[in-house]
Amino acid sequence: MKIKLTAGWLYGAVIVALSVWIIHSFLEALLAGCVTAVASWPLYTRFAHRVGRRVHKSVVSLVFTLGMVVFVLAPLVFAFGALLTEANALIAEIAAADKSGIGVPAWLEHVPLAGPWMASRWQSELAHSGAVSLWAQRTDSAALLGWAQSLGLFVGRHMFIVLFTILILFFLYQEGESLARNFRRLLRHHVGERAEAYVDLATRSLRASVNSMLLVALFDGFGSGLAYVIAGVPHAAVWAAITGSFSLVPFLGYVAVTALSLRLALLGSATSAFVAFALGCVVLFCGDKIVRPMIARHGTRLHFVWILMGCLGGFEVLGLVGLVIGPVAISLTRELWEQRVRDLAEEASTSPSTSPAPPVQSALVQERTS
Repeated sequence: MKIKLTAGWLYGAVIVALSVWIIHSFLEALLAGCVTAVASWPLYTRFAHRVGRRVHKSVVSLVFTLGMVVFVLAPLVFAFGALLTEANALIAEIAAADKSGIGVPAWLEHVPLAGPWMASRWQSELAHSGAVSLWAQRTDSAALLGWAQSLGLFVGRHMFIVLFTILILFFLYQEGESLARNFRRLLRHHVGERAEAYVDLATRSLRASVNSMLLVALFDGFGSGLAYVIAGVPHAAVWAAITGSFSLVPFLGYVAVTALSLRLALLGSATSAFVAFALGCVVLFCGDKIVRPMIARHGTRLHFVWILMGCLGGFEVLGLVGLVIGPVAISLTRELWEQRVRDLAEEASTSPSTSPAPPVQSALVQERTS
């Protein structure tokens, strides 16, 4: 089908480009709202069906939106709050120990190769009274202020994204049916009957990616909790919740495991730190390399390496919502590739293959018949 470029097409392209440029700051919020709405739409339809017509549609959408906000944000808020609480407790312990000097941990001298050197450095830098306070005073205040400003901008920007995501999600629950119907009609007009297959594939891939994120977080949370109990970690349930919440993002769970191990090592529990780090990494490895591909593969029909590249590449480009959109985009690309290969094979099989006989062979046939 050939598209004839006219003045109307040009004006339409300019208007669309201008609209995209205006709302580009809200792109992450828009994508996050769409992903959440599509992934939770079956739950929303069941909830609306149970409520029935007794409650206005706006109230149903508002209640379900608030429920989704609590379901998604509550674990993350708890994880970050618990991590800040643990960090505050560690800082208080270090400040109390700094009054008399922080002694060299007994296990540090037994570290292979660099153990004696690190122990001597610790003795000279931190073992005397007020060493940490003196080190803090030597810190560049301008660099510290710049870091605090960057952190404030980061938190403010993501709070902005979260608020607009909630607003967009409420709108999508209200108008989702009409928007989906019009979107499918537009795709059928421009793409043809294959549009339905592409939309169904994108929907399955998106829901499989979201389910894989949630189930991996649960697996890592329970698995790391068991590992921390075996290692004898204090507040094992809290650290398990932190690890599971951070595991929503690939490889971010290792940050929680490393932070816990360093905290235990600084407090002198070298054996617990080593066991917690080893078992925690095993649990996270199984979650990322076994559980996530097994769950996501049923919807995306992609091998593990493509799922991993889609998650990490999407996260690099679009942030947290890219963890879901990345595999969906690669699934659609794979489907387009296979469809094009099938079309070429059908064209080759249906094309006429009548080739005239060579002149020499025709002459020989005429001689024999004569």
